Amino acid sequence: MIRIDLGSSAAAAGGLSLLIVLGGAQPAGTRPGGRSAPAAPVSAPAGDGSAAPRFDVRRLRPGTAPGLLFTTPQLSGPPTDGGGAQAPAQSPMQAQAQALAQASPKAPAAVNGPHGPEILDEHGRPVWFHPVPDGQFATDLRVQRYRGRDVLTWWQGTVTTRGGGIGTGYVADENYRVIATVRGTTAPADLHEFRITPRGTALVTGYRTVPADLSSLGGAKDGKVEDSVVEEIDIATGRTLMSWSALAHVPPADSDAPPFMYGEQPFDYFHVNSVSEDTDGNLLISGRHLSTVFKVDRRTGRILWRLGGRRTSFPLGAGVRFNWQHDATPAGRDTVKIFDNGANQLLEGYESRVAWIRVDPARRTTRLVRQITHPAHVSSTHEGSAQDLPNGNTSVSWGAAGRISEFSRSGALLFDATLPQGWTSYRLYRQAWTGRPAEPPTVSVRDGSVHAVWNGATGVARWRILAGDARDDLKPYARAGWNGLDTAVRPPSRAGAAPRYLKAEALDASGRVLGTSAVTPNTEAS
Repeated sequence: MIRIDLGSSAAAAGGLSLLIVLGGAQPAGTRPGGRSAPAAPVSAPAGDGSAAPRFDVRRLRPGTAPGLLFTTPQLSGPPTDGGGAQAPAQSPMQAQAQALAQASPKAPAAVNGPHGPEILDEHGRPVWFHPVPDGQFATDLRVQRYRGRDVLTWWQGTVTTRGGGIGTGYVADENYRVIATVRGTTAPADLHEFRITPRGTALVTGYRTVPADLSSLGGAKDGKVEDSVVEEIDIATGRTLMSWSALAHVPPADSDAPPFMYGEQPFDYFHVNSVSEDTDGNLLISGRHLSTVFKVDRRTGRILWRLGGRRTSFPLGAGVRFNWQHDATPAGRDTVKIFDNGANQLLEGYESRVAWIRVDPARRTTRLVRQITHPAHVSSTHEGSAQDLPNGNTSVSWGAAGRISEFSRSGALLFDATLPQGWTSYRLYRQAWTGRPAEPPTVSVRDGSVHAVWNGATGVARWRILAGDARDDLKPYARAGWNGLDTAVRPPSRAGAAPRYLKAEALDASGRVLGTSAVTPNTEAS
């Protein structure tokens, strides 16, 4: 069962400081059966913040929406075995099957460099970074509402060779303290979706392997199928309110991916990669390997209609057809917004887009309302997302292409940024967020500059450095505008000998002190 784990306070690296227990009658720090409760999400050493992944901002024009950018930059690499080890060598046919199965996203092998959930501003400057260990992966960082307040949520865990995830959904408060965790029941919580509803429940995806006779499809009689699962979980109690199985409603014969291409791997015929609530409260579920979006009655699990694929419920109007999609979400009544990859690992190079599609079930018609493509004709074989912003703009993650963008309502490119070659961000959100880290700022000296770090603090406009040769006699020494979570402050040109002690004060735009570091010895003082 999923549990919300109550726990004692525990310091954690990467800006996460405390795990708080919510919930039932279990003693703090235990699970049923007497097992220890899990700690806060595993973090790699936080370091000084200077190693946070960097986006190269290539375009920033007036008219972008307010808010920060929420990303999960990762280095895409060869498949792993789900525990960080590289998968064994395969035949060419198996390798092709592996590529097709890895529809979202590529499993990272030992990642070279810090990676994990990251908040940044539109100039590409990191605000918060939570590094995760090699062999782990993080996705779907965003701001959601839980119990009447804004919270920060993301998924973290390991990735299987088939592109699924085994992990946990985390809910953190404005102090970056984890207040709830969500795990799957029918199947482990998967990397593709962790969506909180207004009712305090979480919609999560998962995968489970079941035996299946695939001989009629050219596969093995004693084969295996990867069943896609959608669950709705009450976060406060851990109770499963709804569980939907693709296999119970959609036969493997409907897939665009033939089972023989998977070799001995389970046949991932559906590959769920998003679930959201439609305007009428029913569910929109994306099945990538069928190039289909399903509308599902959340009460009965019955499929109300299919959009796209070989068994679409309606004729597809001009420009409506999509392939290998991600992130199907409602965009008003009877309108679905889709990140249409148009490509996969075996069909590379086809242009990706964001498409708004109008569905009229009564008239049995579909119509392309509008679409957005990138001026550089970007193609993303896997991953990707699109978000409608309050000012009418659209933010887009181009997934495997390692690019994030924002477009005006008319389709003009206002913001564009890239990651280094080989890096991706599964999704992108632009949202308002106020972060108040539980830990104070830190100050240090590296290569002759004073570095002020406050991981996750928002509203910092500038830093004031106090210095002196006695802990209790510090005077103003240097100032600098905030320039990311690790801001370098140059010493004054006529500073003389380096001071023995330093203290950093974070100031807002009006000069009010938001936070103060401890008095810290200057390691470069003679």
